[in-house]
Amino acid sequence: MRRVIVDSAIYRDGRRTAGPADLSDALAEARATGDAFLWVGLYEPTEAEFDHVSDEFALHPLAVEDALKAHQRPKLEIYDDSLLVVLKPVVYEPKSDRVSTDELMLFVGDSFVVTVRHGEGAPLAAVRRRLEAEPEVLKHGPTAVLYAVSDAVVDHYIDVAGELQIDLEELEADVFAPVGRHGANTAARIYTAKRQVLEFRRASVPLSGPMTRLAAGEVPFVHEHARPFFRDVADHLIRANEQVEGLDRLLSDVLSAHLAQMGVRQNDDVRKISAWAAMAAVPTMVAGIYGMNFEHMPELSWTWAYPAVILLMAGIEVGLYRLFKRRGWM
Repeated sequence: MRRVIVDSAIYRDGRRTAGPADLSDALAEARATGDAFLWVGLYEPTEAEFDHVSDEFALHPLAVEDALKAHQRPKLEIYDDSLLVVLKPVVYEPKSDRVSTDELMLFVGDSFVVTVRHGEGAPLAAVRRRLEAEPEVLKHGPTAVLYAVSDAVVDHYIDVAGELQIDLEELEADVFAPVGRHGANTAARIYTAKRQVLEFRRASVPLSGPMTRLAAGEVPFVHEHARPFFRDVADHLIRANEQVEGLDRLLSDVLSAHLAQMGVRQNDDVRKISAWAAMAAVPTMVAGIYGMNFEHMPELSWTWAYPAVILLMAGIEVGLYRLFKRRGWM
C-alpha cells in the first residue's frame, strides 16, 4: 500500500521532536504542552485514507470534501475548529513551454497543521527543511507553516511569470521578423501562450482575497504578529498578478499585430496577382482580336503588321510593369 502520510512530526519550541506514532496521542501531547504543534503532510489521499485523519483533527465535512475533490479555486474558508486555505501551485515545463497547476490544501487549527497535496508541482519537503533550519520562525506554530508554504507558492509564481515573459519576447521577435523568417503556426503559438497565461491567472488572481484577509489579521488560528509577513506575501502576489496581467495584454497586442501583418501581406499578394493578371490580359486581348479571322481587319495586308502588333504589346507590357512597380504593386 502506498504511503499517504508523507511526513508527520511534533514541533516544540520551533524544533522537531520524536512524538507518538498515533495521531490522536500526538495531537493531545502537542496541546498539553502549549508550545508545540503537529504537522501532518498527506499526498493524494483517498476518501477512506483521509477519514482517519479528518476524524482525529475534527475537520469539517465540507472542508474534507473540498480536499478530496481537488478541483477548487484558491480560497480561505473558516470553520469552527479549523480553517482551510487552498493554494494552486504553478508548474512551468521548459521543454514544452507549458504551464500546469496542482492543488495544495492547508488545514490549520489548534496546535496542528494538515497539508494535503495533489500533483507533483508542490513538494513541501524543501519548505519543511527550510523551516526546521529556522526554529525562531517555526516556534510561531501553525501560522509559520501557513506563511512559509504561501510564500513559497507565491514566489514561484514570480519565477514562472519570468519564464513566460521570455517566451513572449521570442513570440514578439517571431511576429515582427522580416518576411520569410516567421516560424510555423505563429498564430497557434500565440493562442497557446494565451492559454498558459489564462491557466496562470486562474491560480494567482483568486488568491488575492485570502492573502488580504490573512494580512488584515482577522483570521482565527493565525497569530496576530504574522500580519507583516502575510502583507509581504500579498505584495509579492500583487507583483505576480501585475506581471501576468501585463503578459495577457501584451499577448493580445501581439496577436492583433500578427493578424494585421497577415492582412497587409494578403493585400500585397492580391495587388501583385492583380498586376500580373492585368499584364497578362493585354496580349490576351490583342491576340484574341486578331484570332477571330475576319476578312476585313486593319493591318492584315501590311507587311510589317505582325512585328508592329508584337512591339505594341511589348510596349504596353513594359509601361504597365513600370506603372505597377512605381506604385509598389510588384
